[in-house]
Amino acid sequence: MKVAAVQMTSGFDVAANLATAGRLLDAAAEGGARFAVLPENFAFMGRDERDRLAIAEDEGRGPIQDFLAGTAARLGLTLVGGTIPIRVAGDAARVAAASVVHGPDGRRLGRYDKIHLFDVDLPDSGGTYRESAGIRPGTLPEVVTTPIGPTGITVCYDIRFPELYRVLASRGTVLLVVSAAFTVPTGEAHWEVLLRARAIENLTAVVAAAQWGEHANGRRTWGHSLVLDAWGRILAERAEGEGCAMAEIDLARQASLRTEFPALTHRVLG
Repeated sequence: MKVAAVQMTSGFDVAANLATAGRLLDAAAEGGARFAVLPENFAFMGRDERDRLAIAEDEGRGPIQDFLAGTAARLGLTLVGGTIPIRVAGDAARVAAASVVHGPDGRRLGRYDKIHLFDVDLPDSGGTYRESAGIRPGTLPEVVTTPIGPTGITVCYDIRFPELYRVLASRGTVLLVVSAAFTVPTGEAHWEVLLRARAIENLTAVVAAAQWGEHANGRRTWGHSLVLDAWGRILAERAEGEGCAMAEIDLARQASLRTEFPALTHRVLG
């Protein structure tokens, strides 16, 4: 199956961001993709963490979720919707950063709420980030049954926590998905090596969609959206600019590789 990692430079205007996402997804479908991933915050990149409250949607309802369902059905895509702000009961000050998955008929297949929040002070005055100021963390890993097979859904900072990916691997995933808005300093240093490590150690293909460039809020993101095979090889990359990284995922070869090189069966701990 051909997959696509969509790269965007999202801003404050939800309608404009959705129009861009729609255009890029059209191009992915025209190029033969049947599975596509949007980056983190694809519909809205606010000035600060609490700005998400203004455009947050109720579970299962709202223009962003309608866009995802409608676009998936229109293009016949399995679509992973980056992250969108979903209201949470009992917490009026924060939202869930939800990655919602729709099948090619538009039906919702699953939802993952970002577990690991980026609350850091980057070295060398690289900036201060406090996602927990506006996001309530998720608590559960999510494997979604998709047409490509069991798919593990993750977001951005999650890739620094290999134990999450081991849980997903133990649940039979054949594909790992990452939606991200990596900063330039951390992206330049760690993005590719962490993604390749997650693919290699779990013998699982990875589709990683990223934000890129300078955003209206002044934030700069790294881009370099990638498709990796289970051996950690880069099959496609969109280094800069808006667009798509697209490649064929060979699941038969991945299954053979897991038999020939059975590292997953050699685990002693966990």
